Amino acid sequence: MQFELLEQQGNQERLVVGGRALPVRFSHNRAAKRYILRLGPQGLLKLTIPRRGTQAAAIRFAQGHGKWIEQQLQKQASADKQPKGWLLGTEILFRGEKVTLAERAGEAGGILFADQVVAVATVNGDLRFAIEKHLRRLAEREFVPRTLELAALHQLKVRAVSIRNQRTRWGSCSGKGSISLNWRLIQTPPFVADYIILHELMHLREMNHSARFWGRVREVCPRYSEARLWLKGQTLSLR
Repeated sequence: MQFELLEQQGNQERLVVGGRALPVRFSHNRAAKRYILRLGPQGLLKLTIPRRGTQAAAIRFAQGHGKWIEQQLQKQASADKQPKGWLLGTEILFRGEKVTLAERAGEAGGILFADQVVAVATVNGDLRFAIEKHLRRLAEREFVPRTLELAALHQLKVRAVSIRNQRTRWGSCSGKGSISLNWRLIQTPPFVADYIILHELMHLREMNHSARFWGRVREVCPRYSEARLWLKGQTLSLR
């Protein structure tokens, strides 16, 4: 792993660690008996220099802990990818519209958004797990019959329909005729969800993305370009 102290940028010194320039902060502590290395937010390296210690020795100390720094950076990157919590007042997408999570008044309690009510043990804290569970059940109730309905309309035979927690796809179609849909489609406008379903159904006729395939999509889904535009830039961690 490469270690090199860069020139000071403004009031911030930087240390190159494995090709990545990390901000570094040196602090002298006369009471410290040894060098201390910590990793703060945004990859900030904090190096404590004991009495009679030097900055050069602190860098050598950090170099000896290169593997630890790399592990901590990976942990930070993983934590940054974790979905944000949903609290009361959080806005989420539901059927393509922004709705606010609110507390339902009355004895039953729970969380209210749009026309949906979700029972929760407590309204305090992160509500994401309960809300996503509710949305997934809703997606199963709606998209499975909707897929079969559209398949029958276009005289297509579907082997099975499943609702999944896909990380990189809105939907998929297997060579055996099984359709898988991402539950997060319940957060998109209905015409967008229909586009994804029809897109996958057309793979039963063309298992590719050829011009002929897109022609079939255009025939059954006139708003496909609008739907694709809506999805452009969206992620699979919709809120």
